[in-house]
Amino acid sequence: MVKIFKEIQAQPERIFDMIRVDIRESVGEYLSKIMEMELTHFLGRERYEQGQGDANHRNGSYDRNFTLKGIGGVQVEVPRDRKGEFNTQVIPRNKRYEYELRQDLCLMFLTGVSTRTLSMLSNRLIGRKISPAEISNVNKQLITAVENWKTRDLSQESIKYMFLDGVNFNMRIDGNIEKAPVLVAIGVTEAGHKIVLGLQAGDKESAPNWHEFFKDLKKRGLNGQTVTLGIMNGLPGLEKVFKEKFPKAKVQRCQVHVARNVLAKVPKKLKQAVADDMRSIFYASTKEKAMELFSKFKKRWEQNLPSAVKCLENSIDACLTLVT
Repeated sequence: MVKIFKEIQAQPERIFDMIRVDIRESVGEYLSKIMEMELTHFLGRERYEQGQGDANHRNGSYDRNFTLKGIGGVQVEVPRDRKGEFNTQVIPRNKRYEYELRQDLCLMFLTGVSTRTLSMLSNRLIGRKISPAEISNVNKQLITAVENWKTRDLSQESIKYMFLDGVNFNMRIDGNIEKAPVLVAIGVTEAGHKIVLGLQAGDKESAPNWHEFFKDLKKRGLNGQTVTLGIMNGLPGLEKVFKEKFPKAKVQRCQVHVARNVLAKVPKKLKQAVADDMRSIFYASTKEKAMELFSKFKKRWEQNLPSAVKCLENSIDACLTLVT
């Protein structure tokens, strides 16, 4: 005991290492005893109790390492029966760590941590080094989950509005990280809840890509008759394809995208003033008032910022679809 106390005085953090070791040993013994009781229940008799006829018997045990969240790797003894019929439910077969750890590894992978980095951190995080290959195998379950989500049924969703845009994600392609374009549709239900309807790789500038995207959404059960409005950027061909697939819906140009396009043509010292004027237009109480404010905007800025004024003028009607 004196030796232990001296070690703790020299290195106070040693006490936590000792506690972790004791906990892992205790948990390993606990799990081993539970599995031994499980085998007793399976055989229907206690250890050394004789069975009738061609009874099954215990056949020793084998050592196994299993990793638990918050505890680390524990050594357990898994009991066996002579006929090989017993399968413990305490520790899943062919699994080396509990399901919650698998979820944590998947979550870290989704946030951008590479398999190699996860492998290096695993020993510090969970008490056992996990190889990059193991982490890749764990993440394969994400593929099935994503595919199920991408093809899920939409027939029960009553979608009133749709936000449409194209975004770029970093993806690993042939061993390299590259920007990949993805089409996105977000729906707003009658109850006002937003849900992601679909994601599909494709160039946002391509009308055929949007056509196939909308076709897939309808194939999965999306009712186009309930969609009354589509909010989108002025992408070439998108509005035309949207109106073909959702004939009862109006089109609202995304005011944020339009404002960004306009401000991109404005010198830095004038951006705030131009942005304030556009905000007044977009938040006008009536369309008549909005057009009146646009006329003032045009008169104020046309001489010094003709390209910015022209950019807003080309989109002003589509930006005011919802203003009556």
